[in-house]
Amino acid sequence: MIPPAAAPAFLAAHGWAGAEIRPLAGDASFRRYFRIHRGADTAVLMDAPPEHEDLGPFLTVAGHLLDRGFLPPRPLAVDREQGLLLLEDFGDDRVGPLLAREPRRERAIYESAVDILAALGGDPAPTDIPPYDDAAMTREVALFTEWYAPALDFRVDEASYFAAWREVWSRVLAEVERRPVLVLRDYHADNLMVLPGRRELGLLDFQDALAGHPAYDLVSLLQDARRDVDPALEEAMLARYCAAAGVDDAATFRADYEILGAQRNTKILGIFTRLWKRDGKTSYLPLQPRVWGYLERNLAHPALAPVKAWFDANVPAEKRAPAWIEGVVA
Repeated sequence: MIPPAAAPAFLAAHGWAGAEIRPLAGDASFRRYFRIHRGADTAVLMDAPPEHEDLGPFLTVAGHLLDRGFLPPRPLAVDREQGLLLLEDFGDDRVGPLLAREPRRERAIYESAVDILAALGGDPAPTDIPPYDDAAMTREVALFTEWYAPALDFRVDEASYFAAWREVWSRVLAEVERRPVLVLRDYHADNLMVLPGRRELGLLDFQDALAGHPAYDLVSLLQDARRDVDPALEEAMLARYCAAAGVDDAATFRADYEILGAQRNTKILGIFTRLWKRDGKTSYLPLQPRVWGYLERNLAHPALAPVKAWFDANVPAEKRAPAWIEGVVA
């Protein structure tokens, strides 16, 4: 991975002249990342091509998180015209890979992650954060009919699909309108960092934050597309969140959690398919069976009866998880 041509001059202008630039793993977006080395000092360079990405939301949300005492990487220098951002280096201990090496730490790390969400939900969302409203949710679940169904070659009734979703969203959206909180939206193990000498976790990939329902980030964490979370741990962490956040109606909160889980997991099935079909990125396809497993569990909740009825009528069993197992879809 070749660094952007503007990187050396940008780094030199901010005290990093002659620094070594080494590639880091990217993500599903157009953003690329590099680690900058200058003797014992390091930083991370984000390359966000301005024709595809806008650094503004990242900087805005990072500012809100820092103001509230959370731990995003601190911005060190920025050139928005070139799409370059120099950030504090959090090291290499992302929670997902770390737990693969040290599974005994799982419960303590998830407790810390849940406590962050309880604290984050203790304040209303900043007024400059867009809402996670019906329009946003509709755009996201549309990815299923737009990308997933054609890729797996089956036809669906789109009118009844969107009608079913709007029926189950009504209470969730009413809660969002009543008291929105800052929802980071990709709050999962690979976007959380274990930092040396700190109990608090570092936060990554939050530039798409919206003002929404607090259950959404819990779903991101506990129904993680990239790693299995034991159902017993999921239940324990849901209970921990409800206690820490002072949830007074656990049954309603659980219904909202399942509705938002179904919405998120349906969206992910569409996104992973789009990454395959449009962008040629096949590395996400092996994750589809896990996502289907979560979605099937979500759909079993009574609050999702209209959406489950649509899936039962429109998505054959062989077009669900079995389509992705052992490379059936290639």
